[in-house]
Amino acid sequence: MIEPNKKYDILVAGGGNAALCAAIAARRAGASVLVVESAPKFYRGGNTRHTRNIRCAHDSATDTLTGPYFEDEFFDDMMKVTAGRTNEPLLRMMIHESKDVLNWIQQQGVRFQPSLGGTLSLGRTNSFFLGGGRAMLNALYRTAESLGVDVQYDAEVTALDVRDGAFVAADVWQSDAIYKIPARAFIAACGGFESNFHWMAEYWGEAAYNFLIRGTRYNQGTVLKMLHGSGIGEVGDPTQCHAVAIDARAPQYDGGIITRLDCVVFGIVVNAHAQRFYDEGEDVWPKRYAIWGRLVAQQPGQIAWIIFDQPSLKMFMPSLFPPIAASSIGELADKLQLDVTTLEMTLRDFNMSVRTGTFDHTILDDCYTEGLMPPKSHWARRIETPPFYAYPVRPGITFTYLGVRVNEEARMIMADGRPTANMFAAGEIMAGNVLGQGYAAGVGMTIGSVFGRIAGREAAKNVRN
Repeated sequence: MIEPNKKYDILVAGGGNAALCAAIAARRAGASVLVVESAPKFYRGGNTRHTRNIRCAHDSATDTLTGPYFEDEFFDDMMKVTAGRTNEPLLRMMIHESKDVLNWIQQQGVRFQPSLGGTLSLGRTNSFFLGGGRAMLNALYRTAESLGVDVQYDAEVTALDVRDGAFVAADVWQSDAIYKIPARAFIAACGGFESNFHWMAEYWGEAAYNFLIRGTRYNQGTVLKMLHGSGIGEVGDPTQCHAVAIDARAPQYDGGIITRLDCVVFGIVVNAHAQRFYDEGEDVWPKRYAIWGRLVAQQPGQIAWIIFDQPSLKMFMPSLFPPIAASSIGELADKLQLDVTTLEMTLRDFNMSVRTGTFDHTILDDCYTEGLMPPKSHWARRIETPPFYAYPVRPGITFTYLGVRVNEEARMIMADGRPTANMFAAGEIMAGNVLGQGYAAGVGMTIGSVFGRIAGREAAKNVRN
């Protein structure tokens, strides 16, 4: 329970990777820290519970990485996926800091495993957590608590007292009581608003109610809204988010990584009209997978189907749910409740346009379509060997990009451009500073770890001064 009379230097709102990196860094710098997590202990950690890896720059191969991933390549990858919609100085700073964070986070007890191969193609660029996101979280919590960080669960920030850009106190609800918690600095690391369907619908309309949330139900955006209401500058497009195509049979919340589908490259994707709508072979998986959630969100009913045949069945990581199988395309169309004639025509046109080369899903190969719109630029193979399979997919939202503006100290910036006196942010709540659109696998954890560490360090410095 919250101790009403206990004083803290720093209050951290949130309980995931960004919040814990901030709390640990602040505590190691000598500040007293309270972390308030709105979720119960079992669900602590927000979306970090479902993650598997982090993308960091490094200059050579390691025990868990197969080769170097230089800062310039990381920057080029980010410029490509964001189409240049980013704060370049902040992005370059984050990438540079990520090199040291990769070592620092291991010093906090986090362990890595050899990277996965297959369709992910991340063995050189991303480090995978041994035991996944929950094991990574448990390590950070152990370290934070061993250092003397206080953590409170089922503790939701319900009001902020901010005066002319200076944090004074927060109201925190816990066990049917409201506690006013003053602190000398405040760090917001409590995610976006993707779990707030009504807020999402303000930008997406009724389509938002067909979205599935890959992670926590607790990211309601309440602190974000309060910060904007207190004069903190906004950043990011409210319609942009990290959205992937996930199995449409997934639960509304917390489906996590096991509902994601990696098989777009091996087939075609059709909408409710049984028609293709985008190039399935545009780019390698880590740079392209996060476009598909948004693409499906723009289709009728916010649903689509990935269709492939028998030779592809064992070539990718499957969903938690089995694919829908049929002995013919007509039978498959019936099972999917799609127009039989249209789906058969879509497959016939696709198969006739395929120009066969040497198939290799790990590179931009020479298997493509000719005279087809939209094209399939790579990895095109005829879909003709029964049984035929399909996965239904819906937009799976991980986090939103509307957030608070920060500088290189992770210090929040007021709407009029002034830096706040003692307010910092890290993780998804400020991701829009570097993610104007798009996504690269593992970069959400990069944002949380880098800016969390900076926020904690700078908040502690602010307290000392």
